[in-house]
Amino acid sequence: MHIAVVGLSHRTAPVEIREKLSISEEDVEPSLLKLKQNEQVLEVSILSTCNRLEIYTLVRDSEKGIAVVSQFLSDYSGLSQEELLPHLFFNHQGDAVTHVMRVAGGLDSLVLGEGQILSQVKKMVRLGQEYQSMGPILNRLLTQAVSTGKRIRSETNLGTGAVSISSAAVELAQLKLGQSMGQDQLVTLESEKVAVVGAGRMSRLLLQHLQAKGCAGLFLLNRTKKRAESLASDFPGFQIDCRLLDDLDTCLSSCSLVFTSTSTNEPIIDASRLNKLNRASSLRLIDIGVPRNVASDVSEVDGVESHDVDDLQEVVSRNQEARQKIAMEAENLLNEEGRLFLEWWDSLEAVPTINLLRSSLEKVRGEELQKALSRMGPDFSARERKVVEALSKGIINKILHTPVTKLRAPQTRQDRQNSLKVVETLFDLEHQGDS
Repeated sequence: MHIAVVGLSHRTAPVEIREKLSISEEDVEPSLLKLKQNEQVLEVSILSTCNRLEIYTLVRDSEKGIAVVSQFLSDYSGLSQEELLPHLFFNHQGDAVTHVMRVAGGLDSLVLGEGQILSQVKKMVRLGQEYQSMGPILNRLLTQAVSTGKRIRSETNLGTGAVSISSAAVELAQLKLGQSMGQDQLVTLESEKVAVVGAGRMSRLLLQHLQAKGCAGLFLLNRTKKRAESLASDFPGFQIDCRLLDDLDTCLSSCSLVFTSTSTNEPIIDASRLNKLNRASSLRLIDIGVPRNVASDVSEVDGVESHDVDDLQEVVSRNQEARQKIAMEAENLLNEEGRLFLEWWDSLEAVPTINLLRSSLEKVRGEELQKALSRMGPDFSARERKVVEALSKGIINKILHTPVTKLRAPQTRQDRQNSLKVVETLFDLEHQGDS
């Protein structure tokens, strides 16, 4: 069996590729079921975010298993293998273990140390357990990855002041506004007329950071006004005008800065829509949705400037150097957690031999106990029989304790195999396993 991860991220694929491989929560269950139908895939779990899609698997054969997942991604996205493969990465065994630890710890994120990825990994674990696509190996690995992410945030300073995709989007707006004034720096947004489209978690973070960066008020648009009003109620000191998505054209006509973060699978803003409007000012669109909410052709419209999640790198790189130093502390912790999992994984090799040894000694114990009890005769009470049986079980457990501990202890693969061979030979376990 082999642990493998196949995926793509902001490091390997542009947003126009990533959006074709965004698996919504509704599509997770059928995707897991389809993958598990293949005999190569023993366990599987899916992580899908705006910046990555990763499929974690336990497969019978590494090469064949990876091929199965790659074909699934090709079928799902509608991209040919030739179009898709240049954007995929493949990690196997120890590299796969290290990768998921880094992801959960925020060390592989566009915004180094961002906290939202940990909740997304937790969600992956929950869905894998709910749909019963994970077994003991992936469940142990991914649960430990969540624990590692928590340790990194509690035992290092990486999570302190960490920015999110949403805060990076607000900083990008500040930077672009500053640059339009001839200043290469972040400026206040108090003069901007702002709209936020969508009322989910990303929009909540957008509101927090917009309020902190000087935004005086904004329009909040959503398909249901009730949800927008519920979100707005959490910001009592912030002037928020809640509207239905039907008012999008009005906001696009009057606003100078519009953020979009909806779960739609198709763009809701394109050149055709913008060209029909009588806009009062220039318009800056910042789209943090994946799939994208803003079509790429809006860049052809006069007076419109558009940015997507891939453009956030411009602001992220401005404060990345200081965070890289902090990340070194997290790397040491991560390596420790990865080693612990691999030691546990390696120790499973000893389980079949341990089970055979225990069965062999239990068989001898049972036979000898029956011989002893038969010699005791009818005067031997039921209580005395239980005491003798408990004594015999205790002796077997004491005898097994040291060899079992030694066989499962951390050691090189060759040393463990040599020890297993000795035990199997001394107790004739190979013959018993064949019978």
